[in-house]
Amino acid sequence: MAGPVQSIERAAAILRLLAGGPRRLGLGEVAASLGLAKGTAHGILRTLQHVDFVEQDAATGKYQLGAALLHLGTSYLDVNELRSRSLNWADALAARSGEAVRLGTPLEGRVLVVHHVFRPDDSFQTLDVGALLPLHASSLGKVLLAFGTATAEPDRAPGLEAYTRHTLADPERLARALAAVREAGWAAEIQEMTMGEAGIAAPIRGHGGLVVGAIGLSGPVERICDGQGRPRPALISLLREAARAISRDLGAARW
Repeated sequence: MAGPVQSIERAAAILRLLAGGPRRLGLGEVAASLGLAKGTAHGILRTLQHVDFVEQDAATGKYQLGAALLHLGTSYLDVNELRSRSLNWADALAARSGEAVRLGTPLEGRVLVVHHVFRPDDSFQTLDVGALLPLHASSLGKVLLAFGTATAEPDRAPGLEAYTRHTLADPERLARALAAVREAGWAAEIQEMTMGEAGIAAPIRGHGGLVVGAIGLSGPVERICDGQGRPRPALISLLREAARAISRDLGAARW
């Protein structure tokens, strides 16, 4: 029986390294961590990048996992124009707000995180790209439910899971909350999925004004909310500006 292929083993080691870190890694860091020559590491990274398993940040030259790797069973992310149109706006939103930014789209009754920009500080953070979030307990999911983008319907889901005591697990309460989201144009999630965490999200629209995804800010509740536990108006304004900008890039009329 033939032995293992060394280049594949090395590629797998690089992918595991990128998956296990809280941040992007440079070529030198990858090579040093795995004991590889820089030329060898660079060749493997270039190949992984070519097949969209790895992405390189244009500004820093550092590497992170690519979206295609995270859901091999579907070509969803490979053709996702929403994600590519949102990259620059998401980076700018994180810089202006000082908070983490996530982009979500519906997948099999949940929210698929297709892009994640870390909060611009030195705190430990974990990359959420590829994560599947509950529709009813996340601000991204509430936006998708409220505007009919997600396939799940709260009035047909009597068994909504309660992640914390704040989760809207009752279909009637959730339906009222979604009506408020449609009226306000944005959604909030305050300690509904994880205690101490909060998030806000706004819809992204494509051609014809249809909601095709959501963009959100997330972080510790004391950073997202004011002393009364309400989302900070300044963050809401920045978020909605970014959502409108992405929507315009996707061909939506001004709204």
